[in-house]
Amino acid sequence: MTIDFDLRTRSEGQTAISYLPGNGYGYDLTRVRGSFETRPTHWATTFIQFHDDHALALPLKYTAANMRDSFDFRQAYLSLHSESLRVAGGRQEMRFGGERLVGVSDWTNTSRTFDAITARIGNTNHVDFFSSSVVTVHPTALDMHAAGLNFHGAYGTIATWVPKTSIEPYVFVKAMPRVLGQQGKYGTETEATFGSRILGNAPMHFDYTVEGALQRGSFANDSIHAGAGYAKLGYTAPLPWLPRLQGQYDYATGNPHTNAYRIGTFDQLYPSAHDVFGLVDLFGWQNIRQARVNLDLYPTRNLTLLVQNEYLNVANRKDDVYSGSGSVTVKPPTGGFKSDDLGIGFDVSAKYVYHEYFVVNSGFGHLYPGALMTKNSHGAPQSIAYLSCTYRFTVNNK
Repeated sequence: MTIDFDLRTRSEGQTAISYLPGNGYGYDLTRVRGSFETRPTHWATTFIQFHDDHALALPLKYTAANMRDSFDFRQAYLSLHSESLRVAGGRQEMRFGGERLVGVSDWTNTSRTFDAITARIGNTNHVDFFSSSVVTVHPTALDMHAAGLNFHGAYGTIATWVPKTSIEPYVFVKAMPRVLGQQGKYGTETEATFGSRILGNAPMHFDYTVEGALQRGSFANDSIHAGAGYAKLGYTAPLPWLPRLQGQYDYATGNPHTNAYRIGTFDQLYPSAHDVFGLVDLFGWQNIRQARVNLDLYPTRNLTLLVQNEYLNVANRKDDVYSGSGSVTVKPPTGGFKSDDLGIGFDVSAKYVYHEYFVVNSGFGHLYPGALMTKNSHGAPQSIAYLSCTYRFTVNNK
């Protein structure tokens, strides 16, 4: 039996919550988790995890569902496994690749789980299959998923075909029973996302990551034609502090609204969205373009420093601006936005790991809003500062 406890507190200060000038608050996000793992045989494992999450000193109207969840079960599953096969059923985490499409979103206080049946076949080279439904957090009631299993997929990892390279093809299928189409008619949604992620190390201290995805399907009586991708290229200098400079470009399609029966907005699915478009976490991987540069420094083995700069634009001025959760933040006026400029972000952060069981994170992020935001009632400059401490301990009875 293994017993784990995870205690996290993160103090945050924001200057313009809900894009309101002067609407600043300081608050503390607390998270307590405990888990129990048993191994009755060498081929079976049970796992149960509870959590208790709160947002202290933040007015309830600004407290999102992913900030608080009074004592609830977060995971509970049975796993059956052999050397090259693992099957699990129950409430569990799912994360694939860089978590740009499917992840746990650990930055959020509650983070994400799925009620799912999962299977992995293989070892170094393997493929994961799943049929699931995302769990909806109810802060004052039991967390539940929507009726039926409505999110399915397969994710492959090929790590031995090309030296120093991982190739990760995938397909995800989202099947929702009731959605509202662009013509105001209800119907079903069947959306397939297929793509691949490739990452590896190149000669002369370079590394790279490339991912692209296409979406096709139906949404009520509309068709889906969307896509997204990103590319990263990094260089690590053989110098003190191991400075690593990385350039990045992200793109996700928007809806041009040239065809009333066609949807062009990319659906980011269920990602880990923190710091994808800056520390302020205002935007999602939908109708967006980003050029980004960051510098990583490693003064000691346990300390990491990061400085980064983001240049953000919408991909299509006829479509909405979307938040990190995928919801609409700003709707375009008739005829579309006059500018595609969302703004420029600047961030600094640090992470210190002390013997793996105590971790300290701190950071500061700021968005200088662009013309699109300032001309559409969302022009308040956004800043966030945080200090986080995480303590973990394990009791293992072999």
